Amino acid sequence: MKTSVFSAAFAICAIAALSGQRQPGKSGVARAPFGKMPDGRAVEQFTLTNANGVEVRAITYGGIITAIRVPDRTGAFGDIALGFDRLEDYLKGHPFFGTIVGRYGNRIAGGKFTLDGRTYTLATNNGPNHLHGGKVGFDKAVWSAEPAPNGAGVVLTHTSPDGDEGYPGTLKARVTYTLTDKNELVVDYQATTDKPTPVNLTQHTYFNLTGSGSILDHEITINADRYTPVDATLIPTGELASVDGTPFDFRRPMAVGARIDQPHPQLKNGNGYDHNFVLNGQAGVLRAAARIADPKSGRTVDISTTEPGVQFYTGNFLDGTLTGKGKQVYQRRAGLCLETQHYPDSPNQPAFPSSIVRPGKEYRTTTVFRFGR
Repeated sequence: MKTSVFSAAFAICAIAALSGQRQPGKSGVARAPFGKMPDGRAVEQFTLTNANGVEVRAITYGGIITAIRVPDRTGAFGDIALGFDRLEDYLKGHPFFGTIVGRYGNRIAGGKFTLDGRTYTLATNNGPNHLHGGKVGFDKAVWSAEPAPNGAGVVLTHTSPDGDEGYPGTLKARVTYTLTDKNELVVDYQATTDKPTPVNLTQHTYFNLTGSGSILDHEITINADRYTPVDATLIPTGELASVDGTPFDFRRPMAVGARIDQPHPQLKNGNGYDHNFVLNGQAGVLRAAARIADPKSGRTVDISTTEPGVQFYTGNFLDGTLTGKGKQVYQRRAGLCLETQHYPDSPNQPAFPSSIVRPGKEYRTTTVFRFGR
């Protein structure tokens, strides 16, 4: 890949002064009730608003981002995140709309891993494998939350006890959402543990920059020369394969639907795109990861991260059975995800970057979503 090509695409997202339906104002945080859990615990919603009128809403159940309102090329604001209007709909079950995923985002083969000579058994909730933290992962926890001390932000905290879903160690997690006046949603993840344990936190928002319909016309750029092929159960084979000459080459902008139906064995395994990409550059350093651009609305999202990988998922298992905000029926490929992360099944694959956090060491990663038009 020519570095200048991706850098130029990434730089295009410089945002003009916003206008239209909202007037510039002051950034801040509003706090309000969002219903109650069946056991009576209160769930709250935090609305982050910046000086340009961009708005991000998050609830304490699952740390879910329920809405992201940004302008299109005409200045008209629209919601670009899939989700529901009511807590009750989230509680009925959903495919991780907007959640904080943990303790381990993505899949662990067979629901087992060995660490320091001991084998741990996890819940298998995705065929034979463990997915996104198990049956009751971080996406189903009621997080504690307080407004961030400065600006438009919210700090969410959750303690996962030793043995939770089979994982060793008491893990104390902290996730901060900050909305800046540069139209950036900054997601900072932190965690500490009292026993060695795998940790792989990510954010699982489904984006649709048009606000409705399909994402097949959205153009994607991913700063990755390689990806991790998977078997029929979506577990990486261990290979870091070149994207050259494959439908997985997104180093230049490409419509999601341009090659998604090609007869490629990996697309068959994933039922579309459901693959981890090995990001170029140095893990641990904030760098360009991916870009979403919608030709119809003009909206863009640029994603940068310190993580080594990003999972590109094209809503392959949405099937029209869920009705979301504004009575939208979410059909197949109504949204896409770009989940910054460690590679899937890393606890079982020593050649992959380690996801093990040990006592005395802090887990810390950052991902930035920059909204443009």
